[in-house]
Amino acid sequence: MVKKKSFDPDKLVLTKHEILEFCDRVLKKWEKNPVKNRNNILAMSAVKTSVIWTDDESLKAIWSEIFAWIFELLYENAMSQDNVEWGNVMKKLKNKK
Repeated sequence: MVKKKSFDPDKLVLTKHEILEFCDRVLKKWEKNPVKNRNNILAMSAVKTSVIWTDDESLKAIWSEIFAWIFELLYENAMSQDNVEWGNVMKKLKNKK
């Protein structure tokens, strides 16, 4: 993924290639334990197939909505917690990889 010089969630756009790379990375992780993750693998494979068949403008619209929703959830979650530092929240998110 190419690093952006500035970060603006309203202008965050992934290319089809970047989305497919993400799908492949998740599949590779889950394929380490295929029995436990068989349903996840099937679902992510369906996501990957839908990305392949979807035009770029639709992908841009869909993923822009997904990002907006995620940022809203993160913000609401952070605001609902007392005395929680963003650094700790981000650390937890980063460790989910």
